[in-house]
Amino acid sequence: MDVAAIKKTIEFEDLEKVDIRVGTIVRVEDVPNSKKLVRLIVDIGLEQRTILAGIKAEREDPSLLEGVQALFVVNLAPRPMAGEVSEGMLFDVGYADGILPCLARPEVAVPNGTRLG
Repeated sequence: MDVAAIKKTIEFEDLEKVDIRVGTIVRVEDVPNSKKLVRLIVDIGLEQRTILAGIKAEREDPSLLEGVQALFVVNLAPRPMAGEVSEGMLFDVGYADGILPCLARPEVAVPNGTRLG
């Protein structure tokens, strides 16, 4: 893999705007109008959210992610995708570099809603 250049420097205040939290993937559902997307029902502590993730082709059985904790951006504006709305973003490592992605997850189980940082 060729390591990508580091992006432009940002201020700490810019990073503080992003709300990254631990959530548990409660359910994984197919998005019928998409070859890439699955619907994740995620418990983020305060509520459950629908988060669409382009992981259908990356995993033989995405339903194996049910019960797994991962990191999610929870303060993105809702985004329409394939006729549905995503209420956040799954952190997944490797996609941008063209390698088989894996989840960004906590080392040990923590309460859902735990913030990064």
